[in-house]
Amino acid sequence: MTATSNGIDRIGDLRVGLVGAGGIAPVHAAGWSAIGASVQVFSHEGARELAAAYPMTVASSLGEMLRAVDVVDIVTPSHTHRSIALEAIAAGCHVICEKPLGSSVADAHEILTTAGARGVRVFPAHVVRYFPEYAAIREQIVAGRIGRLGILRFTRSGEAPRGKDWFFDERHGGGVVRDLMIHDLDQALWMAGEVVEVFGVQNPPAVDGIASAPVVAQAVLTHANGAISYLDAHWGPPGTAFRTTVSAFGEDGMLEHDSAHNHTSRVELAADAGDGYVPSTPGAVSPYELELRDFISAIGTGRVARVSPSDGAAAVALAEEVLQSIRTGEPVACQTDDVRLPSPRQAMAARP
Repeated sequence: MTATSNGIDRIGDLRVGLVGAGGIAPVHAAGWSAIGASVQVFSHEGARELAAAYPMTVASSLGEMLRAVDVVDIVTPSHTHRSIALEAIAAGCHVICEKPLGSSVADAHEILTTAGARGVRVFPAHVVRYFPEYAAIREQIVAGRIGRLGILRFTRSGEAPRGKDWFFDERHGGGVVRDLMIHDLDQALWMAGEVVEVFGVQNPPAVDGIASAPVVAQAVLTHANGAISYLDAHWGPPGTAFRTTVSAFGEDGMLEHDSAHNHTSRVELAADAGDGYVPSTPGAVSPYELELRDFISAIGTGRVARVSPSDGAAAVALAEEVLQSIRTGEPVACQTDDVRLPSPRQAMAARP
């Protein structure tokens, strides 16, 4: 896909730079392959192995890659997101960045304001918005199918990451809240809107900013509309099966999904409690592919993607506030002031 003054044309000519070759990289590589993009990969470790498995070439340096691509997809450790994103933005590349957008709110806002000034787009990769069960539940909430929303419950659990110490370093963008719970923090914002107060706990607590495992973190979010979200994130011992659940309770019924139960969802309504609701299941098209296609389409059309730049910054801010509550043992009032960003078309017009 070729970059033009309006965005991107012809998907077959899309030039992508994939930065990183670790755990999440293969699903991004598979997505780009399905899209038909021309991909270069740069990583200090694992680039040649990844390129052997997917149709891509290996770049000898980040600078070489940035001179040759239109879009940079960052799938590196969290504490490196800021520096790589800023280098890509300076080169005039659009940026896709795995969550979290930055290790701090300041990092996230710097990325977004710099991109706005340079006239390029930033897309935080919160892929759970592209899982059909979550998207369907959110659609039903917005449509008012269960009436006024009262309570959301989220759980997310799995084996603790192996072999990479940065996952556990809360000072550098790691920890169970920023790495795991942040998915459901984004979902709570997406489904119920602005959060005005958070309260969080974690057991065992981090020691000198380093989390241990097994570990569980829990958070209670009070939304501006009066809804309450309960979140539970758990890194378990080796062999812990990955599982997620989400439940939404409203005045007129409930919606529920449990990944352990055949990837199906369930709905119960006061008026027709006997009806079941089964959304499309993942498998036909990867949510990661759907996410990447949405981002590229947004560049080409100038529209806002399902995940906006501000969404990425908001999730980072909320994670920071949960961590503050965990450290202090007190509820934290949320800051609602957001970075002022140009519209997508204004950003494109600003490109030199």
